[in-house]
Amino acid sequence: MFKIDRWIHAAAALLLSSALSACAQTPAAAPAQATAKANIVVLATGGTIAGAGASAANSATYQAAKVPVDKLIAGVPELAEVANLRGEQVFQIASESFTNEKLITLGKRVAALAKDPGVDGIVITHGTDTLEETSFFLTLVVRTDKPIVLVGSMRPGTAMSADGALNLYDAVVLAADKSSRGKGVLVAMNDDILSGRDASKRINIKTNAFGSQWGALGSVVEGKTYWFRAPVKRHTNDSEFDIEKIDALPMVSIVYGSGEMGTALAEAAAKAGAKAIIHAGTGNGSVPDYEVATLRKLRADGVQIIRSARVPDGFVLRNSEQPDDKYDWVVAHDLNPQKAKILAALALTKTGDTKELQRIFWQY
Repeated sequence: MFKIDRWIHAAAALLLSSALSACAQTPAAAPAQATAKANIVVLATGGTIAGAGASAANSATYQAAKVPVDKLIAGVPELAEVANLRGEQVFQIASESFTNEKLITLGKRVAALAKDPGVDGIVITHGTDTLEETSFFLTLVVRTDKPIVLVGSMRPGTAMSADGALNLYDAVVLAADKSSRGKGVLVAMNDDILSGRDASKRINIKTNAFGSQWGALGSVVEGKTYWFRAPVKRHTNDSEFDIEKIDALPMVSIVYGSGEMGTALAEAAAKAGAKAIIHAGTGNGSVPDYEVATLRKLRADGVQIIRSARVPDGFVLRNSEQPDDKYDWVVAHDLNPQKAKILAALALTKTGDTKELQRIFWQY
């Protein structure tokens, strides 16, 4: 028995020695290849996110469009862990100074970058005052499924509790995430992921300024995206509009509804050359009785009349309040006046037929 035990121990030792020798001669398994970071371009246009105040206590009084894009990116070093970034300074303006010409310039640059195989996503820093118009415009005219994310801030970077750095971080996370593809142009503000179609600035001076009556698409929390719904209206690759074929936009004016509003504003808009008037009516896009004849005459003269509402939520019903079929008018559905203005301008580059215009407002 003693000899057998010695033999068993000797054999076990030999097997162990052989195993250790084999391990020593076998090369270690190569570590799993790290996932390549997305290549993101940050297009800067100015706005509060690039603003500076006189002191940390100035959150609503400041100068917009002061900080260049390279400093914006450098101010959030955590961005380097999320994506490979490069910045371009397209404009350095407060967003209330955006014009149709600037919209088209920005749109063409975004479209060119979206075609670049070396670009995985695009972030656009933008002032909040007209961010909703730009986001909707890009939603309609850029043919791509790559993520395009607009971002701004309500407080300059010099203010206490400034929101720009986290908003920018969230925007880059969103643009770098493959799950963002095909969802149209997005807006990243205050942890929310909003659709560029229906995102709207609903509060000023507070950081929760942007929202949509239809709710957020999702959220960005601690560098991760969470989705809850997707847009169903036509956008980007499914759009009939193409920025590469657009070099100018027709004039569209908004006439704001109120008690005792008169008719002079609508008449002045037409005289100034407006091809369409967005009538931002009260309630369900209401038109006062004393204005109906004026709008009907303008329509007979070739000006498109599009009934929207000054009410933030809800939508305008066709042939309710006014006989739109009879008057050959269009309703903006759920689009607020400023978004209706963007869609009307683009639609008029395609058609002047009222039925076609109404189809476009239903579909987008």
